[in-house]
Amino acid sequence: MLALTRIHIKGFRRLLDVDLAVLPFQVLIGVNGSGKTSLLDAIDLLAAASRGQFAAKLSEFGGLADVLTRDRATALNLNLSMAADGNPAIDYELGVELKGQGYWISREALSQDRGQPAPFKYVDSLDGRARYYDIEKQKLIPLEDAPSLREPLLAAIPRMFPDAERVRGALASTTLYGGLDVSPRSPVRMPQPMQPADLPGRRGEDLVSCLYGLRESDPDRFEVLQDSLRAGFPDFERLSFPPAAAGVLSMTWKDKNFSKPLYMHQLSEGSLRFLWLAALLQSRAIAPITLLDEPEISFHPELQQVLVELMREASKRTRLIVTTHSDRLVRFLKPTELVVVDTEDGVTRFTSADKLDIDEWLTDYGLDDLWRNGRLGARS
Repeated sequence: MLALTRIHIKGFRRLLDVDLAVLPFQVLIGVNGSGKTSLLDAIDLLAAASRGQFAAKLSEFGGLADVLTRDRATALNLNLSMAADGNPAIDYELGVELKGQGYWISREALSQDRGQPAPFKYVDSLDGRARYYDIEKQKLIPLEDAPSLREPLLAAIPRMFPDAERVRGALASTTLYGGLDVSPRSPVRMPQPMQPADLPGRRGEDLVSCLYGLRESDPDRFEVLQDSLRAGFPDFERLSFPPAAAGVLSMTWKDKNFSKPLYMHQLSEGSLRFLWLAALLQSRAIAPITLLDEPEISFHPELQQVLVELMREASKRTRLIVTTHSDRLVRFLKPTELVVVDTEDGVTRFTSADKLDIDEWLTDYGLDDLWRNGRLGARS
């Protein structure tokens, strides 16, 4: 399986220079403004680069000048490493600099250390000279019709070797899931068109189709999902999918206390959010890199424990990076799964909890206790 192994970010908001070794499942905890979500946004920006949407995503963030570390950075550098099937890791590097009122991409490289004197380069662009490795000619050649210096090459170059293609595909499919809109007219509460859907959608717009398809194509996994719902909601019995109109499905939630099932618009916020997350985490089509921003919102502690178990199981199929403010969620984690996000002199610092001197404390206290009493840092 292709796996993200490292992310190195320089000059992005408070992330002046952070280098994080990425494990299958990591939860980032820190106070507001410490830089947790900035890490997710930086990865999301790299994902947009692989889809040819870098300029649009950067504009969403307010432009390059707005995301550069204030008073300390004049350029943005994003680097990541991915390893595939035991082969040498592939590194992707993107450098962006201010130019007048805008920006330009000054450096881009996709390379792999194959044990040669210099890394093998699939893409090599420096100061406007764009080249890629042509499989037929077996050398780096200039890219005709190269995109402007406002858009990276990664989305524009022709097909490459399988490892490089997997890196590009993994980045392109990376998805950041924020808070789910569960307002009365939100997509997740409405009947939904029946269509093929392996994932529930960022707004829950495909939740019904996703769960219906899971029940029909993988009943064992669907039953595991329902078991998770029963663990979190003891009165839950089953999900059903009555038609709402031609080509439109609804979904109902049977509660043992009521003779009639509850429809989507009648479910609580916590029930809907958990159902959406469970569908995402149970999906076999989950992307190689998945980002979750504060998924525990509106969940009671027992439900957070079930959520951690679902996330831990999903991390066998995806690199899962999660942010949280919840000490209750931290209670159910292992030290190797927790990253403390702190600030020093106004810039972010990441520290894995298993690197902190807390072993003796863990004999009497949980990680949640150590977070509350400041033993993990990141409280100010």
